Amino acid sequence: MKIASVILAVSTLCAAPIASAQRVLERPENISLENEVQLGIARGLAYLKTQQKPEGHWSNEEHPALTALPLMAFHQDPQGTYRAGKQEFLQRGYRFIRSNAQADGGIYVRGLSNYNTALSLVALLHAGLPQDEALVTKARAFLISQQAKGMLNESLDGGIGYGPNGVSPKRQHPDLDNTLVSLEALRTYQATHPTAETSAKDDLDWNAAIEFISRTQNLPATNPKSSLAEADKGGFVYYPGFSNADPSEGPRTLRSYGSMSYAGLLSFIFADLKHDDPRVVAAVEWLSKSYTVDENPGMGQAGLYYYYHLMSKGLTAARISQLQLANGKTVAWVPILARKILDLQKGDGSWANETGRWMEKDPVLATCYCVLSLEILANQL
Repeated sequence: MKIASVILAVSTLCAAPIASAQRVLERPENISLENEVQLGIARGLAYLKTQQKPEGHWSNEEHPALTALPLMAFHQDPQGTYRAGKQEFLQRGYRFIRSNAQADGGIYVRGLSNYNTALSLVALLHAGLPQDEALVTKARAFLISQQAKGMLNESLDGGIGYGPNGVSPKRQHPDLDNTLVSLEALRTYQATHPTAETSAKDDLDWNAAIEFISRTQNLPATNPKSSLAEADKGGFVYYPGFSNADPSEGPRTLRSYGSMSYAGLLSFIFADLKHDDPRVVAAVEWLSKSYTVDENPGMGQAGLYYYYHLMSKGLTAARISQLQLANGKTVAWVPILARKILDLQKGDGSWANETGRWMEKDPVLATCYCVLSLEILANQL
């Protein structure tokens, strides 16, 4: 996939709706579902609007990312109602994010500095206000500065972690998820600043990032330290040598799991790997044979809504409208995922996971994931 295609993918996911000629699915039978999806989005956004705090933030004020996500959801509404961002409640949200800009260029309070900066940067880039130009430029530089090099564990070089301001040592080294959100933020900056010129020394080491991502993939041909199990081939883990899907007892393995496998596919796309690169092909094959909307493969209900979010993003960015399953059948995943998400929406318009891992019991976070997913899917029905 060429740079222009990557920028188009970022723009598609983060800014404007897909034009009708580019829709993955364009069938008369989807008209009713399209209306239901738009209603689900509207109800989800109405819920989020009620959850904003007077100070402008959502959920936990120590994490600006939890305010950035609702702002993204409002911005990406296919109806375009909030895209200009002029509503006062949105302006309060942007002001809150700006208030957390730090001297080092990051946008955070005290912890998870890279994660908070990456999502906040995307939200501000959506707003596209001239007054934020210096802030977003410094935030971009901060993300680039977080890329690991010269690590004692060389397998971590090239990746990006939660940042030096993390609250635990485990969160201070690179992982695939933080690498993904950083790559997406950097590509969003590139898409919104097409004429900006930067020297190689001021940019991310994209080759090192690709090598790090490859070390999180279970693919012996390109990662000798990966799982040798056929069931894991092509999928991804959290960081080299560690998977959240590992069993709590018995021999340690590096099990592939759904959410990180979509994170790996997206990371490769943002890093400009071609669609026929063996690593991309293997990722799509694992995701196809592991396809389900009933759980986060390898993790059960843990991280389910983030899985939906990355699934909708990943397959859309990869321009995949149908998946070929392990049994040889093909499935049009867009309407199936849309219906599943709608079935899980609560009466007040929110979503929440009964499994609390990764904060998905927080209805603001879960609702953002689901609304963002539906917004991507709405543009393909």
